[in-house]
Amino acid sequence: MDSAAIRVLIVDDDALVRAGLSMMLANADDLDVVADVADGAEVVSAVNLHRPDVVLMDVRMPRLDGLAATELLRARRDPPEIIILTTFDSDDHIVRAMRAGASGFLLKHTPPPEIVQAIRQVAAGEPMMSPAVLRRMMSYVADAGADPRQARAREMLGRLSEGERAVAALVGQGRTNSEIGRELSLSVATVKAYVSRLLTKLELNNRVQVALLVHDAALDT
Repeated sequence: MDSAAIRVLIVDDDALVRAGLSMMLANADDLDVVADVADGAEVVSAVNLHRPDVVLMDVRMPRLDGLAATELLRARRDPPEIIILTTFDSDDHIVRAMRAGASGFLLKHTPPPEIVQAIRQVAAGEPMMSPAVLRRMMSYVADAGADPRQARAREMLGRLSEGERAVAALVGQGRTNSEIGRELSLSVATVKAYVSRLLTKLELNNRVQVALLVHDAALDT
């Protein structure tokens, strides 16, 4: 296996699912399944041992669910990227996963090429938010109405410069770095620098959390 391959950890309480995902990902030359575990309670030790770049995480597991395990991992100094991979696609699951710090949300019946591409995408620092998931997330946040999160979100975004807020608004639409660059006439490197500053100033883990903050603030995106 290429030493530059993306290291993947699979977390699912169904042994058949773990085996099926391992077999599927083995067909991608740039992916390396370094381990699989059956419960969120085993995730931290597995990450310490195998140092994955990306974790495919189920939601419902008997001892520690995938959302709690995601929060534990994302609190680490150098956390892996996490894709929630589940049969449950409720709006609440989607938003909770993103707030926990997941970089993507996929259903288990997602076609294999799309799962492979999602792994590559989050490993490269780009969140995997399908248009359908993004629309549902936006709708869910909007339907929740004004709450204390809105005031807090607006206060946090108020820390940003005008240019940073423009980038944040486009991140809120699920735009890629190249798309943001074209929209704002910036190089991709400059967009990456803006996003890095956003994450630092807002004390967030990833772009998905920036998008949630934008929608919590009810900004015009």
